[in-house]
Amino acid sequence: MADSRYTLDELAALTGSVCEKSGQSGIHAVAPLETAGPGEISFLANRRYRGQLAETQAEAVILPREERAEGCAFGVLRADNPYLVFARIAWLLNPRPVPVPGVDGTAVVAASAQIEEGASVSAQAVIEADAWIGPGCWVGPGSVIGAGVSMGAGCRIGANASVLAGSQLGERVEVLPGAVIGSAGFGFADAGDHWEPVPQLGRVLIGDDVSIGANTTVDRGSQGDTRIGDGCKIDNLVQIAHNVQIGEHTVVAANAGISGSTRIGRYCRIAGGVGFVGHLEIADGATFTGMSMITGNIHDAGVYSSGVPLMPTREWRRSAVRFRQLDDMARRLEKLERLMETTKDRDGR
Repeated sequence: MADSRYTLDELAALTGSVCEKSGQSGIHAVAPLETAGPGEISFLANRRYRGQLAETQAEAVILPREERAEGCAFGVLRADNPYLVFARIAWLLNPRPVPVPGVDGTAVVAASAQIEEGASVSAQAVIEADAWIGPGCWVGPGSVIGAGVSMGAGCRIGANASVLAGSQLGERVEVLPGAVIGSAGFGFADAGDHWEPVPQLGRVLIGDDVSIGANTTVDRGSQGDTRIGDGCKIDNLVQIAHNVQIGEHTVVAANAGISGSTRIGRYCRIAGGVGFVGHLEIADGATFTGMSMITGNIHDAGVYSSGVPLMPTREWRRSAVRFRQLDDMARRLEKLERLMETTKDRDGR
């Protein structure tokens, strides 16, 4: 943790918030409401935690503009988005370590690879032929940068991550440990009695300011390219198949799976465990709640859900029986409706 200490007035100026009430001492750390103490700042963004305001020992709290704070002992910062201000303060107090430029003696770097000024290549990393590592990049220990890869300025590649041949990363891309960018997609042709692999000849193209989570996989295109737009945030353990297109500033939570050639729009929000079948078109601004299964195109922005919510086992078992009966019930209902129509026509009513 950094030794930095800020007054609330300084934090307000640096984060775009408003200091309504100063604390007694400087802020040197962030903490949750229930554990924060002197010199620490917390935030309230969800009203379900409002009861903790009366008990918190925090030096200061970031509050929504409409939240009342009369009689509170802590200092107050006001913000339209308290969580965003909290994040900015957390970075101010805990800046990322700056890697030492240079190539570790145990790294393996091809003669034709180009490493720009200020870049850092860690122990046991491998940089293959014709790769270009932009200025200020950090390549973590044990990671692999494949042949012909291009990495823009300020990229960070975590330990044991792989960015494979031909992949292109924009500026300030972060790839967390264990992620694999540019591996072969899942392509096999049915030869009758066996499956034959289809060459995966495309690339992965990633825009600026993208984050790729730990152990996530982004497959190269089969013929064209897989593309992830500027500002996208991809969580851990996400599968992005070949030729997927993800629009700018879309976020994808853990364990989501996106099948091949699906096109997802800009500013979409995809919750954990969501699955997409292949070759879909998803509109800008669509939101999918956890464990949803998307099997058709989505043409309009909005919030979409599928799946069955959790319920007690006895209720689930009764419901499962009803699921099996739905088709028969639908046919009987249709038959009953036809009978009623026939009776109405006969009676003239």
